[in-house]
Amino acid sequence: MTGRGETAAGTVTESAKPPSKPSAREEARWTRAVLGRGGRPLDLLTARFDRHRYAPHAHDEFTIGVSVGGSELIGYRGGHLRTGPGSIVVLAPGEMHTGGPAACEGYAYRALYAEPSLLSEGAVGGLPHFREGLLDDPELAAALRVAHTELSACPDPLEAESRLPWLLAALTRRHSTARPGRDEVPGAARIADAVRDRLAEELQDPPSLAALATDLGLSRYQLLRAFRTTTGIPPYAWLAQHRVNRARRLLESGLRPAEVAALVGFADQAHLTRWFRRVLGVTPAAYRASVLPSSSSSSSLSPLPSP
Repeated sequence: MTGRGETAAGTVTESAKPPSKPSAREEARWTRAVLGRGGRPLDLLTARFDRHRYAPHAHDEFTIGVSVGGSELIGYRGGHLRTGPGSIVVLAPGEMHTGGPAACEGYAYRALYAEPSLLSEGAVGGLPHFREGLLDDPELAAALRVAHTELSACPDPLEAESRLPWLLAALTRRHSTARPGRDEVPGAARIADAVRDRLAEELQDPPSLAALATDLGLSRYQLLRAFRTTTGIPPYAWLAQHRVNRARRLLESGLRPAEVAALVGFADQAHLTRWFRRVLGVTPAAYRASVLPSSSSSSSLSPLPSP
């Protein structure tokens, strides 16, 4: 479970395979997420290899990976890590490592490359140290995989900043030698109210959580904890639901889903549809058809694109 040492020079793809084994699958897909408006980038890798072996290399960032299929044999710290579906791999910055198939079925994984400072949020004592490179934590592995998959499909900056630092803090607090920071955040309800007000005011281009935290004299982790403690959900989920409520009013006025998506700050119609269905159980187009007057519906519904 690696990636940037060799694939930085060129992604390994199906076209790169030797002609002698046409059935081999050698695929790597990169997505770049940004942690909040104007924030630092974080790379996400989705990989599936039958034969590919990485040359020895190291990264400047922590490599955090989740195995999703097959088994990889990783050379690391003078030994070997053998992954299996659901295992988490943590490779420290500057540590040389290799990777290749441990069995004939190859290996598949999701990985992200996080600056060391991201793993220090929510903990005290400087950069965390992970004694073990291979971790067994099914709950965290599932959460990392879901976040990786959804952000690879739609790398919304606020969503990335709400989810990834939180999960990386959980990784550090559960599995590193760092001491967890205090969980209590005084004035959590007041903090959550201030964050909601700012997100609602700037829903088309919301501020970063890092900027909001600085304005409130907090760390980003403290802001996230205060918001979750008060509302039960992360900031991006609250904003998505607020956008859906605004979208309902605009759909009721006769606007089409593609128009509404841009007006309330979703990336596109697909992004609006994903959240609209999650919150209300129907697509925006279906909702619009159900609430418009029958005369308006009969004249305007047929040209609507499928959701």
